[in-house]
Amino acid sequence: MKKIAKRFLLSIVPKSLLGLAIFLSLSVRAQVQSAQVIEVTAKKYEYSNSPVHVKIGTKVQLKVTATDHDHGFKISAVPDAAPPNGANGLIFISAHDCWQLKKGETTTIEFLAQTPGTYAFKCCHTCGLGHKGMKGQIIVEP
Repeated sequence: MKKIAKRFLLSIVPKSLLGLAIFLSLSVRAQVQSAQVIEVTAKKYEYSNSPVHVKIGTKVQLKVTATDHDHGFKISAVPDAAPPNGANGLIFISAHDCWQLKKGETTTIEFLAQTPGTYAFKCCHTCGLGHKGMKGQIIVEP
């Protein structure tokens, strides 16, 4: 009886693991494919495509490319009108205080837009005389 049970388990377990691996692979692929991809360029004191509009609940991949020289990207996880210690409205896959944008390279910033509101972003790498005016917005809509 024990031999039969052992054979049965050995025949089912590998198939179950394979099925689980395939399911997880498809699930991860579906999550990546369902993200809204938004391309933004950073160049002399401006970001293109600003303001960026997304719907609440959307997974977003911002693909930011600095075209003229190095820049930075800084955004708060809480909406502009919320208190600084409020709940995060943007949930980042990998949070940074300042993403470094190297000239000619694309940096991917991924987040889930969880709370409606306006989220201001700015350059956080001193880039010249107009650096302080290099700003943009992400608007999460209901």
